[in-house]
Amino acid sequence: MGYIAGEYDVAVIGAGHAGVEAALAAARLGCATVIFTINLDSIGNMPCNPSIGGTAKGHLVREIDALGGEMGVAADANLIQCRMLNRGKGPAVHSLRAQIDRREYSKYMKYRLETTENLDIQQAEVVKIERLGERWRLLTHLETEYIAKAVIIASGTYLGGKIYIGDLVYESGPDGMFAANRLTRSLSELGISIRRFKTGTPARALRSSIDFSKTERQPGEEPVIPFSFETKEKLENRVDCHITWTTRKTKEIIEKNLSRSPMYGGRVRWVGTRYCPSIEDKVVRFADKERHQVFIEPCGLHTEEMYLQGLSSSLPVDVQLEFYRTIPGLENVKIMRPAYAIEYDCCDPLQLSATLEFMDYPGLYGAGQFNGSSGYEEAAAQGLVAGINAALKILGRPPMILDRASSYIGTLIDDLVTKGCSDPYRIMTSRSEYRLVLRQDNADERLTPIGRRVGLVDDLRWENFRQRQEAKKRERKRLKETVLPPTEQLNRLLVSCETTPVSTGVRLEDLLRRPQLDYQKLAPVDSQRPELDPMVREQIEVEIKYEGYIRRQRAAIDELRRLESRLLPDGIDYSEIKGLRKEAQEKLNRIRPANLGQASRISGVSPADLSVLVVWLGSRGRAENSES
Repeated sequence: MGYIAGEYDVAVIGAGHAGVEAALAAARLGCATVIFTINLDSIGNMPCNPSIGGTAKGHLVREIDALGGEMGVAADANLIQCRMLNRGKGPAVHSLRAQIDRREYSKYMKYRLETTENLDIQQAEVVKIERLGERWRLLTHLETEYIAKAVIIASGTYLGGKIYIGDLVYESGPDGMFAANRLTRSLSELGISIRRFKTGTPARALRSSIDFSKTERQPGEEPVIPFSFETKEKLENRVDCHITWTTRKTKEIIEKNLSRSPMYGGRVRWVGTRYCPSIEDKVVRFADKERHQVFIEPCGLHTEEMYLQGLSSSLPVDVQLEFYRTIPGLENVKIMRPAYAIEYDCCDPLQLSATLEFMDYPGLYGAGQFNGSSGYEEAAAQGLVAGINAALKILGRPPMILDRASSYIGTLIDDLVTKGCSDPYRIMTSRSEYRLVLRQDNADERLTPIGRRVGLVDDLRWENFRQRQEAKKRERKRLKETVLPPTEQLNRLLVSCETTPVSTGVRLEDLLRRPQLDYQKLAPVDSQRPELDPMVREQIEVEIKYEGYIRRQRAAIDELRRLESRLLPDGIDYSEIKGLRKEAQEKLNRIRPANLGQASRISGVSPADLSVLVVWLGSRGRAENSES
């Protein structure tokens, strides 16, 4: 063993999106923190796509920001194009997605770590961790030892990483970085269940080799809407993206070479991402489709690399180049980095509690792709929660547990630790039962008070939040009390918007309820309106238009929280509870739910099993009362 190089409250293994948020949260809460990375130049790296946000992922970024995390601020600082997805659908699924300068983003996050008090950075591979009484010992490949009260594993796709390109297989992390090949054995020796997942990334192409005249230009949207509630400066779209499509010839080449694919050739049996399939997966699974969409996206302002979204592949390089050149605009494309698949080790998240601490290993936490998820945003959200909870435990404070009704972060974590995942987990709006309440526009209202209680929301941010809430309250009152007379101007406007004119006075609030009208359209007849933060205006409009639906969802949330208030004691042996089916006993003993609400969401626990638990809890409570 080596010499002890340092003793810390929290040690974070990995400096990707999960590790960065975990380390910043723990350090900002006053814990002496160290973060390990195989390469300092890979901090906050974006090895897959050069973007942040997207459907439901944009919600996560807003929620991270509302709690006091860094991803939203960093994304705004390095944004080069932004669009709001799902504009044609309801507000519950509107999601921001931004193209990011990936190198500048990485530099930004590295500097944030370097300048954060209580935080040290070490370029080293952690090869072993072991219990040392109530603390943990970490050994690096440099034969240095570190002692920590809590450890957060945020290893991304580095842990046991293997790259697959056709018949070529070699040990590697993403982007050609070294893999972390020795830590898995240490985790297995501890008793942690490890499995293998797979993800992939498309090729990068040289901009000058692409004929953009054969593609469809996709500009950013104006005005640019920021991720962070604290971003005040005006952001600008600085680049265009482009769209093209695969062809019948593309499909033929891929079908002809499927035997050269590692998966379809039978050489490996990965568990890959269900919702982000490779191009060969698309060709096989959607055999009736003649073409598939391809997005050509810039990787930054100071690079000629273009990202070919939609063309993830693990086919050999010669096949990749052949099928790329059948796509309009890519006939003469030059590939700078080929597409590849990467296989890596991760844990079974059913071993974790809702704090992301391993139930059988106090002080050990998991975050990000190590927990079986995929995506930068999912990783950052888990890193933030793990970092907060590790720090709170060390500080002797109650944990922060976000339920499904509070946030998409809560939904993500509850899905992982209650239902588990058989393939890399990706957040989607359809995963939430309460998505009309969990909109991205009101993330601050839902979570900033929690971030304040935890200690990550400083005085300035809290005052800004309080002022937004006061402005919202005043405006709701004004809209309710302001009555517009049935003037000719008002009725002309209503008719022009294809809605019914009025013959008596009408409240502004009632006009806003009409689907044909919004704040902007009512401006000519609402001369007394105050200047409002666009996010506040959006919140008000959505709440007024969907008031009835929101009320029903809040009733469902009340029922959820009623169930979650019924706590299940630690150490229950469910096999001794009569009336529970065998499958329910096994699942409950394995997952060990904290309350009836979590128990109700476990696959294999039926409503009848839940009734048995309710009766058992009642009889147990009566027995305890009679003894006292």
